[in-house]
Amino acid sequence: MPFLEARGIVKSYAVGQTSLTVLRDLDLTVDAGEMVAIVGASGVGKSTLLHVLGGLDRADSGTVRIGEAELTTMADADVVAFRNRQVGFVFQFHHLLPEFSALENTEMPMRIARMPMADARPRAEDLLRRVGLGERLVHRPGMLSGGEQQRVAVARALVMRPAVLLADEPTGDLDEQTADSLHALLRDMHRSHSLTSIVATHNQRLAAACDRMLRLEGGRLVPT
Repeated sequence: MPFLEARGIVKSYAVGQTSLTVLRDLDLTVDAGEMVAIVGASGVGKSTLLHVLGGLDRADSGTVRIGEAELTTMADADVVAFRNRQVGFVFQFHHLLPEFSALENTEMPMRIARMPMADARPRAEDLLRRVGLGERLVHRPGMLSGGEQQRVAVARALVMRPAVLLADEPTGDLDEQTADSLHALLRDMHRSHSLTSIVATHNQRLAAACDRMLRLEGGRLVPT
């Protein structure tokens, strides 16, 4: 049985007096431990798909299952609780809180979950060291490079030890050399944390390094 499965996903948005259908009868299956790349033109719906898969948004129709959890039938509060513990998100723009240090930003999901700081801080410190920021723990985002900020975002996404990582154009705002370094980090974190990962990307090198590549076009996924 696939670990992540979406069936018949439809998602539309109101545009003025009309409706724009972004995802139409979309199916996706991802095995446990697999790293899948989603490619496609800008505006085709890659971000929308990740939001639906991860419970940030609800589809108009269709089903999404992660492990034994059927997100489609969950109450909103249950989806939030599941997402916070089982799904890690990395976005193109890191969305770090500027007034907090790298360590505090990484701790944030655990603070929200009301984990004891005696448990949260060592876990956050360990992850930041693993992503190469052991010497930057107290630095605020404005004191970090773009690549370093995205590494903090990766650590924050993994600090709750999720089963699934969803990355939306994670290297889209980085130069080529920094992007390559982040590619290697994502692959290493995927393996070492036994993740099931879906990466939406324009970067062909990152996509080619994944186990499988699918193209989103016409609202559906097709093999490349």
